[in-house]
Amino acid sequence: MLQVLACGAVVFPGLFLAFRRILPAVFRHWNDADVVLVSERLVSSIHALMATTAGVIIVSSCRGDVIYDRHWLATYFVIWYGVPYMTYDIFAMYLSHYYRYRVKGHEDYKQHSLRTVNRFIRREFLLVLHHIALLVILLPITLFFRKDQGDFFIGCLFLTELSTPFVSLGKILIQISLQDGWLHKANGGMVLLTFFTCRIALFPFMYWMYGRHYGIPLYSVPFHLPLSANLGNSCILAPQVYWFVLLCRKGYRLYQRSRGAQSPSAAPAAADLSKED
Repeated sequence: MLQVLACGAVVFPGLFLAFRRILPAVFRHWNDADVVLVSERLVSSIHALMATTAGVIIVSSCRGDVIYDRHWLATYFVIWYGVPYMTYDIFAMYLSHYYRYRVKGHEDYKQHSLRTVNRFIRREFLLVLHHIALLVILLPITLFFRKDQGDFFIGCLFLTELSTPFVSLGKILIQISLQDGWLHKANGGMVLLTFFTCRIALFPFMYWMYGRHYGIPLYSVPFHLPLSANLGNSCILAPQVYWFVLLCRKGYRLYQRSRGAQSPSAAPAAADLSKED
């Protein structure tokens, strides 16, 4: 078991450290906050591509019988890479938070302390809670409580990571001052499309597939499932809906800003939006 866990436990921190060494040599004007942010986003994208690939393999292999078909990746990817990544990512997010405020000259961020950790948790509470919930809930379900059933649905959950590379690319484009180009706008469209498809619409799709297996209509599926399954899905879906609303609001503000930039009479409004962002 320790050898298995060492795979992700070495790969993700190792990639993070490698990017922290390589990026300053390429972008010499970047400060520590820039380097840590982009390094974190690059590693997140790599993990997301791995998870999405595993999800595609599992779903395509288990679509014949969504309850009883098995694939070894459904369990072992969680152990090899899922758990180590989620643990690493909490630490990487903290480092990004720490250096972002340190370069701004905040007095409390001259060195690591319980106060900086507490402020990170309070500021990124939903993300930290999301990671901890996956560690505490998804791992036990995947390993102990599924009774070797439902690999198809585990594969579907892996597919939720498809939007992560586009979210990360958007932040990287901003970091290298390409936020006004067509690539950033096209990427924003892909963020909304993949986020809605793979993090929100995916859940009704899974319920529909479950209903098709048992020959029951979609609206009856929640009453056919245990209460714990419905509550678990709701807890996963709720923050996705919240984040999607935030993404839509940000996209609308950017759209207004781009229109304001084209209209001289709208310059004051564009300035207000810039201040708000």
